[in-house]
Amino acid sequence: MQFSSKYFDRIRIARREPQPQPDERACDWQGCARPATHRAPVGRLREGEYYHFCFDHVREYNKSYNYFSGLDDEAVARFQKDSMTGHRPTWTIGVNRWGNAAPEAGDPLAAASARVRARLAGRGAVHAATRTRKLRMLEAKAFDDLGLPHSARPGDIKARYKELVKRHHPDANGGDRSSEGRLRQIIQAYKLLKQAGLC
Repeated sequence: MQFSSKYFDRIRIARREPQPQPDERACDWQGCARPATHRAPVGRLREGEYYHFCFDHVREYNKSYNYFSGLDDEAVARFQKDSMTGHRPTWTIGVNRWGNAAPEAGDPLAAASARVRARLAGRGAVHAATRTRKLRMLEAKAFDDLGLPHSARPGDIKARYKELVKRHHPDANGGDRSSEGRLRQIIQAYKLLKQAGLC
């Protein structure tokens, strides 16, 4: 095909503005009769309502659109905080509207949850829960390796671990590696107690 043909010289394209068809909606911009191909939100407190614009006017509208117009900074911050949870109410973990109510007679689930809450109440909930169960053989050996009684509290375990590591570390002994085996034993004992939730 040759583009230098005389037939290509005769082709002229007239550019016309697209007109809306009878079943199409016209642009809502004042003075525009082009077809509305895009929707734009009307604004805050009018969710679900839209303007219908042509492409050029929806771009113009979007440049100046501000959902928060008319709100002060505190209201905007409150909206942003609520949007993190999808504007749904939230409670702290383990708290609900029945949390402080006395369990109804004959309701075993409510009675059981009240017992669990009572057992876990207070700061030392993990330590209190582990104290009631019998220590496993490896856990008892870990306490013995650290030179602690089996009823030692988490703070005592951590303090003893730090003390023993400082004492048996090669850097503290001028590079002497004779107590390196004891250091490994101390570290393993502490890791075991930590994984068991005892410290």
